Amino acid sequence: MVQYEYSAQYAKAKLVEGNRAYVAERKASCEASAETLLKLVEEGQHPFAIIVACSDSRVIPEVIFHAGLGDLFVIRVAGNVMESHQLGSIEYAAEHLGTGLIVVLGHDHCGAVDAALNHQPEGYIKYITNEIVKAIGDEKDEVKACCLNVKHSCEIIEHSLQIQKDEKEYGLQILGAIYHLEDGTVEFL
Repeated sequence: MVQYEYSAQYAKAKLVEGNRAYVAERKASCEASAETLLKLVEEGQHPFAIIVACSDSRVIPEVIFHAGLGDLFVIRVAGNVMESHQLGSIEYAAEHLGTGLIVVLGHDHCGAVDAALNHQPEGYIKYITNEIVKAIGDEKDEVKACCLNVKHSCEIIEHSLQIQKDEKEYGLQILGAIYHLEDGTVEFL
């Protein structure tokens, strides 16, 4: 276990500040030079936050939070649902990279939530929508359903024994958030 390089409070403040900068500028800014990449290869990655986000092409955490290469450890899956692969990735980043904040980032106008609310998907999509239906219950309001889905994923992460240990010993925190597509703002729940 590495010592956390960044506290959860520091990481959240960086995310809030980055989102404000993104909303003000409404453009992406990410340092992706050959020198930056080489430095990350030589020195390793030291992300200040773990972001579990939806795979939606309009939801790009590095852009939304005005972050650079190596700043965020991003896990993307449709509907930001939690299964063993996502949990393993979270535990890896928390344990081996010293990342002290986990953010489950949902968003409004989510196709996966819409599918769970209004459709009967087949195939592998059903695994995603079944998890969302479990999270939202009888809720029919799309935004409230998105929030419930985020909270459900946070609860699943909370059940990881390793995450519980890291919370207690190192101050690791888990937060839910919703990204609003129309104005670019992130609302922490």
